[in-house]
Amino acid sequence: MTTPVSQEELPILEAVIGIRNRLTALKKDRGDFIKFSDVNSLYQAVIKQITKLNDIRDDATAYNNRLDTLLADVFNLLSLFFLTIGKTKEAPATYSQLASMRQILDHMDESSVYNETDLAPFRKRLNDLRTIIKSDSESGKHPEAMTKLLERQLGDCESVLNRLQDNLSVLSVELLPVHGRLITIRRKLVGLAAKGGLQKAELKPLQEELRKIDSKRVDGKFLGPGGNIPASQAICSSLLEECFDIVQEVRAQEESRNVPPPLKPIHDRLTGIRAELEGLALTHRWTLRETDLWNYSLSLQEVDKMRIDGKFVDSEGKQPAGQYVLLYLLRRCYGVIYRLLSSSEPVSEELMPIANKLSTVKKCLNEVLKYGGPFNPRDLYPYQLALYQIDSMRKDGRFIGVDGSIPEGQGIVMAHLNECHELLEMLKESTEDDETEDDDGQGPESDATSERED
Repeated sequence: MTTPVSQEELPILEAVIGIRNRLTALKKDRGDFIKFSDVNSLYQAVIKQITKLNDIRDDATAYNNRLDTLLADVFNLLSLFFLTIGKTKEAPATYSQLASMRQILDHMDESSVYNETDLAPFRKRLNDLRTIIKSDSESGKHPEAMTKLLERQLGDCESVLNRLQDNLSVLSVELLPVHGRLITIRRKLVGLAAKGGLQKAELKPLQEELRKIDSKRVDGKFLGPGGNIPASQAICSSLLEECFDIVQEVRAQEESRNVPPPLKPIHDRLTGIRAELEGLALTHRWTLRETDLWNYSLSLQEVDKMRIDGKFVDSEGKQPAGQYVLLYLLRRCYGVIYRLLSSSEPVSEELMPIANKLSTVKKCLNEVLKYGGPFNPRDLYPYQLALYQIDSMRKDGRFIGVDGSIPEGQGIVMAHLNECHELLEMLKESTEDDETEDDDGQGPESDATSERED
């Protein structure tokens, strides 16, 4: 429940609204690359307001009003801007990743559909983000107010992750394989349901495997290797029953009635978002500006807030069947956003086209080197030209932005460029060696000719 904004905080609220409007306008501007100077000026403006807010508020009191909600939006946007300009190793860039991770962990906690393998990548990513935040905190690179906020966010994620880990710890060792397999089967079943229509060929083996797992129970209990009854039966049994329920629902559905009519608008909206996000996941190196993810995050939050007690309801307040399909789509969308954020490279938007071009040239050169000739110097000309064009963009050994600044990602781009030059030199040497052999008469045809002459 949000509380009213106090009179003391109203000027800060107005200032933050102005900052958000400026951030939104900058996000929408596709006519030019996003510059660090623009992002930094807005970041400093936010820090200024946060400092004022900290002077007013009591650290021991928990606050939740419109200003807090707005600040969360602003920090999320700023974080996306830091990713866009390639500053992925700085503390502000971690905010959006932590927020996205928290959404996924909360959904995993709610559904109880996860295993140890699912949690491991989140643990590793949190350790990486902690290193970034700690480094900036110790060096004083970013204000204490910012690093404290991020440390609190990171701590919240760790708390949820630890709770999920504790929930798994009650599973007996004997039931871990069964639990893991049931988790996998459930995901496949929900994925089939989300496709729409009856997937007989894919459904049948899953159904048979469920029956096989069920047949191993004795009096409704899973047995251990020695015939003992391990603890935590309820977790696996309820998961097994849930899988059977989904099978029955999938079988009963027809293509046109995959989701009940009251939930169809939400289903269509989530399906559209998922399709767009997965399209971005395929082409993100070339087309993604991280700030584009902002609108998708807002749309997903709007859908998420439609749930009451974790369920979607119709106009009469009832909970129609097919909930798991919508929750699957919602969580899938959150997962794609998190994957895109965590895979963001420390290269600014301005240098990304060069980095992508070099990456393509490098792949081509590796393929040429792998499969070999015969080829002549003319075959290498397109690659030489491409590298020459990129080399000519540098000034004093660096790539300079349109505003005269030095964009983030110089090291990565230069490493790609140097590697391309090395590959090209290797190809040139192999071409020269072939020509030398021909000139010296060492090739097979020359040997044959010599023998004839003798």
